Formats: sequence, C-alpha cells, structure tokens
Amino acid sequence: MSGETYRSPLGARYASPAMQRLWGERHRIGLWRRLWLALAEAQQELGLGIPDVALHQIREHLDDVDLEAASGYERRFRHDVMAHIHALGDQAPEARPYLHLGATSAFVTDNADLIIVRDALRLLLGRLIAVLATLESVARRTKDLPCLAYTHFQPAQLTTVGKRTVLWMQDFALDVEVLCERLEGLRFRGCKGTTGTQASFVDLFEGDHDKVRELERRVAAKLSFTGLFPVTGQTYPRKQDSVVLDSLSGIAQSSAKLAGDLRLLQHEGELFEAFETDQIGSSAMAYKRNPMRAERISALARFVIALPANTAHTAAAQWLERSLDDSANRRLVLPEAFLAADAILVLIANVIAGLEVGEDMIRQHVDREMPFMATERWLMQAVAAGGDRQTLHEVIRQHSVAVAEAVRAGAPNDLLARLAGDPAFHGVSEATLQAELDPHRFVGRAPEQVEEFLGDYLHPLLERARPLATIPEVTEVTV
Repeated sequence: MSGETYRSPLGARYASPAMQRLWGERHRIGLWRRLWLALAEAQQELGLGIPDVALHQIREHLDDVDLEAASGYERRFRHDVMAHIHALGDQAPEARPYLHLGATSAFVTDNADLIIVRDALRLLLGRLIAVLATLESVARRTKDLPCLAYTHFQPAQLTTVGKRTVLWMQDFALDVEVLCERLEGLRFRGCKGTTGTQASFVDLFEGDHDKVRELERRVAAKLSFTGLFPVTGQTYPRKQDSVVLDSLSGIAQSSAKLAGDLRLLQHEGELFEAFETDQIGSSAMAYKRNPMRAERISALARFVIALPANTAHTAAAQWLERSLDDSANRRLVLPEAFLAADAILVLIANVIAGLEVGEDMIRQHVDREMPFMATERWLMQAVAAGGDRQTLHEVIRQHSVAVAEAVRAGAPNDLLARLAGDPAFHGVSEATLQAELDPHRFVGRAPEQVEEFLGDYLHPLLERARPLATIPEVTEVTV
C-alpha cells in the first residue's frame, strides 16, 4: 500500500523527474546493457568471432529489462551483475556465450556510474545556465536602483540591487566554471579487467597489446568518452567521486548564500519570494508571509555541503586494488547528492522567477541613512566655504550621534536640518546640502560593474558552457 514504507523526500517531493530518471534502476541497467553491447561490438570489430545475431539480439533488448526476473536471479546468486547477465541472456540467448567477455563487474557498474554522473552534471549545468539567465534579467532591471549595502548586517555605503544580484551570479558562474572543468576532464574507466592489468583482454587477443588498447578506445568512444583513466585498480579512482561531490557542494554553497540573503532582505521588506494566492504562511499566524522556499534551499544546501566528507573518506579508505567498503556508501551518497543539488536549483530558479522587489521600502531605508553617508561631502563643502575642518568634524560627530539615537527611537533623520542650523555651517546653504542627498551619486560604478560583469565575463563563459549542458525541459516539480 502506498505510504506504508519510507521513501526519500528527494524523490517523493523535491528532485525533478529528469534527475530521478538518470539515477533510476531501469536507466542504470539500460546502461549496463549498452556497455555489454559496446564491448561485444568492439571485440567483433577487432576479430573475435562474435556472430551478428548475438549483437542484434542485445540491441533489441537494451531497454526492456525484466527487473523481477533479475531480482529472482540476484536472490539466487547474491550478485547483482551476474543476475543481470543471466536476465539478458534469457532475452538474447544467442548473445549469452559472449556477454561480459573478459570483463569484471566494475566494467558495467563503474562505467555506468560515470555515464550517469556525466549526464547528471550536464543537467545541473543546464540548470545553472537557466538560473543565471533569470538572475541576469533581475540584474539588468535593477542595476540603477540604489539600495543600502550591509557589512556585518549593519548599514554601510550604497550599492544597487543589480550589483548585489551579480554578486550572487558570480558565485553561480564560478560553479559553471567548475562543472565545465569536471565535464571536460571526466574520464572513463574503460576495459581494465579484474585488477586493472587488462590480463583477460590480453588473453582474448592472444597477446596483441595494440588490440587491447584499441578495444578500450573504441568502447569509450561508443559511450561518447574521449578521456580514459591511464591506469586503475578494479575500480576507477574514488578520488573522482570526491572531486565531483566538491563541485555539488559548491552549488549548494552559492545557493545557500543567495537564500540566506533573501531571507534577511525579506525581513527588511526589500525583496520577497513569490507568495501564492492560497498559500498559508502559518497554521496559527494567518498574517505571516514566510520565505519558505529560501528556507528549503538552506536546508537542502546544508545536506549537500555535508556529503563530500563521505566521498573523501571513501577515496582515502580504498585498500590496494579495491575493497568493497565503498559500495553501500556510494549507493546512498551519489544519487542523493545529485537529487538534492537538482532540487536546490529548481527552487532557486522558481524563487528568482517570482522575485518581488520592494522598491518603496528600499527607498525608505536609503532615505533614512543618506544624511549619514553625505556627511563627508558636507564636511568638504563647509571647509571650502571657509570653515575649520577639525571643528566641523566634531560638530558633525555630535549631531550624528544624537540623530542616530533619535532614529533608533523611531524619529525621522533630521541631520541635514540640524547641520544647516548650526553656526559652523553658516557658509553653506540648506539647498546645497540637500543637493548631496541624491543616492545615485553614492553608488560608484555599480551600474557599470553590472554591465561589465555580464558582457566581459558571464556571456563568454556561457558560450563555453552551453555545448556541455543539457538544457532542462520545463517540468512539474512541487516547490
């Protein structure tokens, strides 16, 4: 009965159907069968007597695995790869004598994992590109909108909403760089045999080492890999899993940064994630509008950031040519990490697409702090009008402290009026002081930095990334 047993929330609630399919059992076994086909094809091409009918029967049964039959074999043999060899042999009897010829289990398990990792990285790269495109729209729309910048979450100088947006974008762009490097450098395990020496294949080809090397190259090419690990033990180096998980952690870090900033700014009333018409913020407090998507991003990101410790320990703990203490851990960590990273990016795209900018509140916050930010310019104007710099500095300090206390108590910021009425500023008109309160004069090169980031850095990077990416289709995912 549905609901009787535990299901991972990553599959049941969060990750996209596309990512779930990549890590699904049926897809994995379909890859095993493609690997067996590629091996048999290459062996035939290099002179082994494998009949065409055997290859034909394998091709006919790449995607119609009988999982129940395979499960029955596994209960009998206690070996998953041998179970599926027998299940495929039942469907393709002419191929039975040639299936898995010269190979060890890692030929299908490891190489299939690498194919899945490659395709999952491509999907995440596509999601990153989509997120950056949505953020670019926000950055361009708000590049000239002054807002308070915060250091230590205290009001600092001004920036613009668009400039802050490209800070988030830069984090994600660095993730794009890393994923491109991972995809460009991802290696295939290939046909290495039981301990990585290729001895079984040397025997098959009667000592012809050139044919053994060509066999491996051809099998890799049939699965769209150009790079191969030069040497392996029984498995590909688990250090590669560790490197991949580090890149997923990077995505989670970037996402958590954006989500955390959004949670703070929603409290300030400056940015809001979308709130649907019938959405309920609290079962008790009906008025609440919570940043629940950003909070979910933070929660999932924490999960992904913690996972690379598993792959690091696994890479460090492998004994000699192989040990099996990697297997159960990898079955958990690799799919869960990719499903969670996928869920995070789906959420990020949803949040940014519905992002609301509270321009009125942003202006109120800027107006409240502007007089403090103008004090240095006012000081220079009063000095130019004949005042003493040190005396003026002390006058500004005393008034600023008093006004800051009043503002904290809820009073308006009247620093300008206080200074205009102080004898030390008698040479500067109130209108002159007022002219210095234009926020756009305090944002520096923020608008230009937005344009330069997009044109000089981001767009060339995305030109490199797009050919490596799988651009996801729009799918129904509960966010």
